[in-house]
Amino acid sequence: MNKLVFILVTLLFSFQSLSAKDLLIGKYDRLDLPVLKLKNLRAKIDTGAKTSSLHCSYIKQIDENSVEFDVLDDTHKKYKEKIYTMPIKRVASVRSSNGIVEKRFVISTKVVIFDNTYDVEFTLRNRAKMNYPILLGREFLKQGFLVDVREEYLSYSEEKIK
Repeated sequence: MNKLVFILVTLLFSFQSLSAKDLLIGKYDRLDLPVLKLKNLRAKIDTGAKTSSLHCSYIKQIDENSVEFDVLDDTHKKYKEKIYTMPIKRVASVRSSNGIVEKRFVISTKVVIFDNTYDVEFTLRNRAKMNYPILLGREFLKQGFLVDVREEYLSYSEEKIK
């Protein structure tokens, strides 16, 4: 009996410590990319992906240390035909959902979600055939998020979405 009480108390304290500091995020949400001057972008939360991914229809390496790219494409309302240049943080080998491994440039930028700012690494990839231009992976989620796949858009109020 004492062992059962100990386990229950331990679980209760573990749950309280998680809920006290971690934010609940649903399977989809919205975020801002202030460095790129983009707001209210739709994102899919993907616990199967290690690194987050950003949709770019144009990606070109400038030199050994920098890459230029656009964000989104002309099918998105927020597309601005702007070309960004940022430092290459690293080049990652990423295995896509179909099993193919490809090299992708990784950049680091700020993300604002739940009124908090996070430094996030993104692989740059053409996600035109995907429903969401941004994928948030485990490296981002490890910064204090719990995923509830029954929920959606927990960080944004209806007023912000418009």
